Amino acid sequence: MKTVTLEVRAPGEAMEGFIRAWKTGKAERSARISFATPELLWKVLTAKRWELLKAMCGAGPISIREAARRVGRDVKAVHTDVTALLNAGVLDRVENGRVVFPFEAVKVEFLLHAA
Repeated sequence: MKTVTLEVRAPGEAMEGFIRAWKTGKAERSARISFATPELLWKVLTAKRWELLKAMCGAGPISIREAARRVGRDVKAVHTDVTALLNAGVLDRVENGRVVFPFEAVKVEFLLHAA
């Protein structure tokens, strides 16, 4: 099963992981998409966008119109959300303008510290 971990890590920490993989030639066990802060993660992953990811999870490449149909939303609104997810690196664009969320499972990981 292809799993992606959406995580909160400082940019320096994320870069350390990249450098380690580069030097060793060994990739991480699962794909990771990092956000600098929890606030940024929640700004990108709104409730509507999370619903969209659930509908696209494991579906392969689909059109924005099909994505809108699956979540029962307006095409223009879904287009806006797809653009935000593309810009954040969460979705990929493929042939014929279709978009894909190339994972079958999502893990969200972050730690809340006491003030």
